[in-house]
Amino acid sequence: MTATTLIIGAKGKTGRRVEALLQANGHVTRGVSRSSSPAFDWLKSDTWLEAMQGCDSAYVTYQPDLAVPAAKQHIAQFIQKAKQAGIKHLVLLSGRGEQGAELAEQQLINSGLTWNVVRASWFSQNFSEGFLIESVIAGQVALPAGDVLEPFVDVDDIAEVAFACLTNPALANKLFEVTGPELLSLRECVNQIAQLRNTPIEFIDISVPQFVEALEQQGLPADMQWLMNELFGVVMDGRNSHLCEGVEQALGRKPKAFSAYAAAAQAAGAWQA
Repeated sequence: MTATTLIIGAKGKTGRRVEALLQANGHVTRGVSRSSSPAFDWLKSDTWLEAMQGCDSAYVTYQPDLAVPAAKQHIAQFIQKAKQAGIKHLVLLSGRGEQGAELAEQQLINSGLTWNVVRASWFSQNFSEGFLIESVIAGQVALPAGDVLEPFVDVDDIAEVAFACLTNPALANKLFEVTGPELLSLRECVNQIAQLRNTPIEFIDISVPQFVEALEQQGLPADMQWLMNELFGVVMDGRNSHLCEGVEQALGRKPKAFSAYAAAAQAAGAWQA
């Protein structure tokens, strides 16, 4: 029987990359999301078991983020159903400096399954594939914590680490904390992108309450408002202003710099209006 890897969140930034790497290297995958068949919805646990059937490993991304209070219980339930379905190995994407995420990680680490945790810093791709792309294109980015230093990590590096965890048994039962190779502020990232585009981008410092209020006015759901308040009001306090070597440990090479990410995104037309 051919081994199949389940990809939870197959349309997300990391999920689609992990699935592409697996397929390119001859592995069978089953990418699932709320709109797939079979469907997978974190808020509908009765969808989980069908999606898992016939899979022996899984790459797991949790929506909206492992920091939310419900994540710990959802991950515990997911592990129970994974065992029922015969899944042996779970690779969980996590976030740095998030207490809720660490509680969810422990559910997996203590599960008795073969496991890996890929604990990632802020994604570089948030500027080109995430919630900041429209602001970058518009030439005005308004954010809190503009000068807090963060080791932004390229999502391609995250995907390669997850792929290595899924395919290299020597990496089993390890946590890899993945960061980029340098510390940058949100303001510095925006300035780098502006220089590449040869177009000014104004960075505006705002408070966390102002930021969340703006998101509410844009119609962002309450759970995402809570998450953004948590990420900018709690996690972006400098606790993650240091480098880790998860990429080197898993892949034997240095992580990609933000400048390399930004140059590739610009060349690919990521910020064309």
